[in-house]
Amino acid sequence: MSGKWRIGLYPGTFDPITHGHIDIIARSAKLVDHLILGISTNPSKTPLFDLDERVEMVRRETAFIERDTGVSIEVRPFATLLMSFAEEIDATAIIRGLRAVSDFEYEFQMTAMNYKLNAEIETIFLMADPSLQAIASRLVKEIARFDGDIAAFVPETVKNEVLAKLNK
Repeated sequence: MSGKWRIGLYPGTFDPITHGHIDIIARSAKLVDHLILGISTNPSKTPLFDLDERVEMVRRETAFIERDTGVSIEVRPFATLLMSFAEEIDATAIIRGLRAVSDFEYEFQMTAMNYKLNAEIETIFLMADPSLQAIASRLVKEIARFDGDIAAFVPETVKNEVLAKLNK
């Protein structure tokens, strides 16, 4: 391979990881040589799972992608500005998933700010699979809190962990 090694960064809180996240991760793995899944600590959010639990959950639920594609995948927590983390890991691209137009409005602003911080790191948007567009971690937790079935939105092991956390 010639040229720069393509390192992709897919950041998120992954609280919990959903089928939508996994779809974007699998598709991202086709675009880069090395994919880093950045598990963020977001002070404006109160996660159901602590950082170590989310890191372990993401590692476990994405192991098959690395095995099936041969692309190396690394799961790393970060508590800094996204662009600072991207620079630290030598990312060539930040990958973002889009579900709806409302996601795009927020992502458009963030991309413009990131570009001002470092124009060398590209942002790649991947549209969510149409069958997964409605899935959001926040909604998964809300459905589970009210005894709804979340099996269609998250892997079985994650479903069981969510229910255990909520004492269901």
